Amino acid sequence: MKTKKRVNVKSAGSTLSVADILKKVKELEIRSKKLTTNLFTGEYHTAFKGRGMVFKEVREYSAGDDVRFIDWNVSARMGAPFSKLFEEERELTMMLLVDISASSLFGTVHQLKKDLITEVCAVLAFSAVTNNDKVGVIFFSDKIEFYIPPKKGKEHVLYIVRELLTVQPKSKGTNLNEAVRFFNNAVKQKSIAFILSDFMVEQYDDPLRVAGNRHDVIGIKVYDKMDMDLPEIGITQVRDAETGRTQWIDTNDKMVQYNYHEQFVLNEEACRLSFLKSGADLLYLRTDEDYVKVLQKFFLKRKKSAK
Repeated sequence: MKTKKRVNVKSAGSTLSVADILKKVKELEIRSKKLTTNLFTGEYHTAFKGRGMVFKEVREYSAGDDVRFIDWNVSARMGAPFSKLFEEERELTMMLLVDISASSLFGTVHQLKKDLITEVCAVLAFSAVTNNDKVGVIFFSDKIEFYIPPKKGKEHVLYIVRELLTVQPKSKGTNLNEAVRFFNNAVKQKSIAFILSDFMVEQYDDPLRVAGNRHDVIGIKVYDKMDMDLPEIGITQVRDAETGRTQWIDTNDKMVQYNYHEQFVLNEEACRLSFLKSGADLLYLRTDEDYVKVLQKFFLKRKKSAK
């Protein structure tokens, strides 16, 4: 797939020049490589299983070798017992399903959800390419915005990072069902699938269950602390970024605060149950917290369970 040229790109109310984009790509590359080298070396490799065992070679039998793997044909020709050796077929495919709907352009403390998603995707992509795995991306809103088929190589990952920084959705809404269905149809080979979203959407159990049966699925719920609780700033007008609907609310009202928080809790519980029923993992990242610790803990947990 050819790289699309973009001269100026508006993002979160500002304009990124070509120089700005290249600088950000370089910064993300340096940070991602540093994290991959210093923190995730080995963890990523052992966190995800390969596609199986493939024959490597035969060698002369030695004490302790499994007798089931003796190659009797070679042994007969050589006049001595020889054993078959196998190795893990390592090559994997990682798919990043990235929510670029309007709700991703929200953040009140350290960064926008979109910024956090971009950085996490860059780290995951560089971790994959360091292990010679393929990486692809599905950008989605309430429709499939852009699809980058999985490929290997540093240049491909840098292309992905540029798109993460500059892609602009044509729609504002979110349709996770559409994104997961597209993934199920587009990627037939078993893959590692990271779904990065705030998951503030309707139920998506059916396509997620299909994906969970075929692939190794990990959801990453990215949220801001103001998604959980309203600040007490009095009567204010709020606007839904995806629908454009506005309304006046009294943020000091205890019932308004309770209902707002309860909605977040209900959404989180529905999200947790959907992933649980699908046999998929779910991680939580807040915009003002350290995502590195969350990823490292997840990789180490997977590493231990793989032993």
